[in-house]
Amino acid sequence: MYYIIVNPSSKSGRGIRIWQKLKPVFQERKIPYKLMLSTHIGHVAEFTREITETDDNVYLIILGGDGTINEALQGIRDFSKVSIGYIPTGSSNDLARDMKLGKDPMKILDTILSGKVSRMVDIGTLTYGSRGEATSKLLNKDVPNDIHDKRYFVVSSGIGFDAAVCEEALSSNIKDLLNKLKLGKLTYLGIALKQLIAAKPVACDLYLDDKEPVHVKRFLFIASMIHKYEGGGFKFCPNADSSDGQLDLCFVGNIPRPLILIALPTAFFGKHYIFPHIFNYSAQKVEIKTSAPLWVHTDGEVYFKSDHIYLSCEKQKLKFLA
Repeated sequence: MYYIIVNPSSKSGRGIRIWQKLKPVFQERKIPYKLMLSTHIGHVAEFTREITETDDNVYLIILGGDGTINEALQGIRDFSKVSIGYIPTGSSNDLARDMKLGKDPMKILDTILSGKVSRMVDIGTLTYGSRGEATSKLLNKDVPNDIHDKRYFVVSSGIGFDAAVCEEALSSNIKDLLNKLKLGKLTYLGIALKQLIAAKPVACDLYLDDKEPVHVKRFLFIASMIHKYEGGGFKFCPNADSSDGQLDLCFVGNIPRPLILIALPTAFFGKHYIFPHIFNYSAQKVEIKTSAPLWVHTDGEVYFKSDHIYLSCEKQKLKFLA
């Protein structure tokens, strides 16, 4: 039995359209499946919680973006019971990019169903030391059960500029339009330029594996990454290894704004470390304290601001069928 979870709204309806093309494969091969369509924030986590509480050997196939995978992780109670097949239908698809899944959903499905290819990947955990302002998608709404003080991530978690870009993109009407025109990356680029101008000076203390802190009087963002890419193809951590049990960090400090406008495009190629005040670190455990609350994301999903977070990496915790 395969549990098929589809985010119908991913990339302006692309998720459901791709499922309609894949559905005949299951019917023709007489492969049993159960289809689940998400309709609201937290729905995917509700699905995975229900499935993993009642089934000891779970095969999931998820059609969505990095955010859909992220939400699925929050509901899993025992990762040893779960194997995940992923067919990317989102805007960024940074997980699929680093895993080299390709762009043909039918070929990806064939690989998943063959059962011949699997890999164990790390997952990260984010724990809020403090939790402040909520993002607009949670305001005046009941907070879903999976939105709590600890969250998993499989691509990256960031605080500061990159999370602020994600937060604005999640509520952007322009994103839907550009997705329909197959220009979704421009959403992030345009918002990034706007956020650079608006960014205020914030100090930071960064603790790596309980060592003495790295202190900077002003920083732009810190991305703690399991995979190489985030934000729709920015290769912020070109040396990241998704199975080594370590978080790779891209730390952008007090770099002048005109220079960051030059450095940012080079990050598509992983060449941004040639610029001053951009640093690369690696650690299994990370603690970050900031002088003001900033947006925090996990795999592009933003819920709260914080001025104190903990991050860690759990080695080879999740099985992917790809």
